[in-house]
Amino acid sequence: MPRHPRTLIPSYCYHITTRCNNRDFRLVREECRDVLLYAIHKCQVKYGFKLYALCIMSNHVHYLLEPAQPQDLPKIMHWLNWYTAMCFNRMLNRSGHFWEKRYHSTGFPNTDKRRALNTLRYIHANPKAAKMQQGFFYDYSNYGSYERLTNDGISQWHPAFLALGATIEICARAYRRFCQRYKPKPKPPKRIYWGTNLLAKLRLKRKVHKPSPGQTRLPWDDWDGVDPEIQAVAMKFVLANCLNPEVVKTRYEPDFIQL
Repeated sequence: MPRHPRTLIPSYCYHITTRCNNRDFRLVREECRDVLLYAIHKCQVKYGFKLYALCIMSNHVHYLLEPAQPQDLPKIMHWLNWYTAMCFNRMLNRSGHFWEKRYHSTGFPNTDKRRALNTLRYIHANPKAAKMQQGFFYDYSNYGSYERLTNDGISQWHPAFLALGATIEICARAYRRFCQRYKPKPKPPKRIYWGTNLLAKLRLKRKVHKPSPGQTRLPWDDWDGVDPEIQAVAMKFVLANCLNPEVVKTRYEPDFIQL
């Protein structure tokens, strides 16, 4: 069955969700998340889109972005998913599809302030809703830039946020209160499919992966992929958004700490 074409409209922003293949938790490593931040930065330079919200979870990523031209959206996501899949497969010593099927997107007018604020809050509340933490501050989401008014080098404030008050400080306080009122919807009960009980005790033996001759093996214990350009982009984003920059900065190389 052919895919339905996406609706691409000028002056729309899009909530994008892309998930790891098989819903595997492939993004738990900080190295992968840092590379993803760097890839987003490179993609912005290439296509000039605006990134209003970002949240990198363990097996999926949320974006709220506005392309410079509506037809740029498929190009942006194709380049971003292609580039990161190539990097991650090499870093994790794997092959095949890294991202699962087609990315999900929903668009709405950039002037729809209510929809924009609700989408921002939903993206920023993902770690809290997943019970990964109690508050909204999260190293790999840009909530911190909205509350502390910091510049993370990748994202920018949505016009709906800037319309919350007469000054930027009032906007930040209003958005913080708006987020504190958020109550995540309960997840639907897990569906029981046919064969669930029948197949519950079956365990298939997994084949041992044999790398092809000449393939470079890069297991995590041996990988020292600390690239100055990648680290500079990631460090600026994380320190601008994390809860405690003084603690988080210790995981970066001392040569790159410039506060």
